[in-house]
Amino acid sequence: CPSPLHLSPSISPLPLPPSPPPRVLWKPLSLVSHSLQFDSQFFGIQINCVTFPLPSVTPDQPEQQLLKPNEWSYCDYFWTDKKDPQGTPSVGGFEVLLQKQLKGKQMQKEMAEFVRERIKIEDEYSKNLSKLSQSPLAAQEEGTLGEAWAQLKRSCHDEAEVHLKFSNKLQCEVEKPLLTFRDNFKKELKKYDHHIIDLRKQLASRYAGVEKARKALADRQKDLEVKTQQLDIKHMNKHEEDIKKARRKSTQAGDDLMHNVDLYNRAQSKWFEEMVTTSLELERLEVERVEMIRQNLRQYTTLRHETDMFNQSTVEPVDQLLQSVDPAKDRELWVQEHKTGELRPVDMDI
Repeated sequence: CPSPLHLSPSISPLPLPPSPPPRVLWKPLSLVSHSLQFDSQFFGIQINCVTFPLPSVTPDQPEQQLLKPNEWSYCDYFWTDKKDPQGTPSVGGFEVLLQKQLKGKQMQKEMAEFVRERIKIEDEYSKNLSKLSQSPLAAQEEGTLGEAWAQLKRSCHDEAEVHLKFSNKLQCEVEKPLLTFRDNFKKELKKYDHHIIDLRKQLASRYAGVEKARKALADRQKDLEVKTQQLDIKHMNKHEEDIKKARRKSTQAGDDLMHNVDLYNRAQSKWFEEMVTTSLELERLEVERVEMIRQNLRQYTTLRHETDMFNQSTVEPVDQLLQSVDPAKDRELWVQEHKTGELRPVDMDI
């Protein structure tokens, strides 16, 4: 019987796969007993060509530990495929992470569109205020009230300038960064996706090789068992030769199976490593995206506060002039300018 670590001489040994979660002994596909009888109890659970540990059967069996405990890290929660309730093919855990990233990019784009709409409103508001400030309405008001009214109209023009500046700053300091942040982000995600898909295809291919070799071993074992049971004393020599031949084929089938299992484990190890590395990279990119948006939205609120402050400054002169409005003074000024005579009428004498 081949050793559990038996490899073909042409296969150079690779580093052992990353330690899987220690829920069960890491024997996802250890296969052959000394009698070359297939022993399924060493198999883990295969789900879509990926091997997972068997459930715990004893209380003292250690539970699988998270790679990054207490962090809710991507690298710990997206190993199995997600079933689609509508019956379409299942979605891989990595694909779920990619969809999260693409959704984040879309949300970022929609935020930029929201800011763009706010910019349009500010532009339109600024134009309307500027136009209103030039209105001739009540332009003939006189006195201290006329001065206050003229200042109010000027404040509309000043406020229009404030909103125009606010609009320009929104475009440069908020909208543009949202639109240009990771312009090629989708292309980068596709590179990750293609790489993981290729590794998953390799894993599926290796798994198919294991299944084929496992079936071949079962067939050889069955053939050996049949020949052993058909041993006939009269044809002892011929049967012994057939049994030896069948045993050699069974042993070779066992070697082939172990070789395919080794290739499978290497492929799964490579996929595992890349899944961890790439999921952590996606996690970092998501944190970076959220922080960038947070900073841009804080800039939005800062500009908004500045706009309120500048708007307040435009109405302060109006407030001051309104406090100076004096009906008596206005009457005096108006009378002095428009009086028609101070002599009053008297009775007629005869």
